[in-house]
Amino acid sequence: MSNPRVRKIADRIQEIVAQMLERRVKDPRLGFITVTDVRVTGDSQQATIFYTVLGEDADYASTAAALESAKGLLRSEVGKQLGMRHVPTLTFVPDEIPEAARHLDEVLAQAKASDAEVEAARRGATYAGEADPYKKPREAEDLDDE
Repeated sequence: MSNPRVRKIADRIQEIVAQMLERRVKDPRLGFITVTDVRVTGDSQQATIFYTVLGEDADYASTAAALESAKGLLRSEVGKQLGMRHVPTLTFVPDEIPEAARHLDEVLAQAKASDAEVEAARRGATYAGEADPYKKPREAEDLDDE
């Protein structure tokens, strides 16, 4: 979104939808939702709204159904507040970034635990042979003996 006008529209849509979900949409299926991002196409005809829901998979499913049923109300309010001739169609998409970040945190924690195990095993270890396994050039004494 390089166009500043489109970015401004997206930011405004995010504010409007978040306020509407908080104050006016009274659907009991609607979970604890956060609107994380809005992306609008260059022609301002489509708006993709990314959201997260606090809870389980069932909460995501019920929230998705509630958003789908409130889509018309939300779109009319967006059109009214933006004053646009053509109001963008709204598409709600669950945001996958928090789940991906959680998975990445788990992988990093496993790597840290593995590193700690290797470090603990290394502490009591000794060299299998000499401490310095590389051959040294003969010193002057060895040459004198010959």
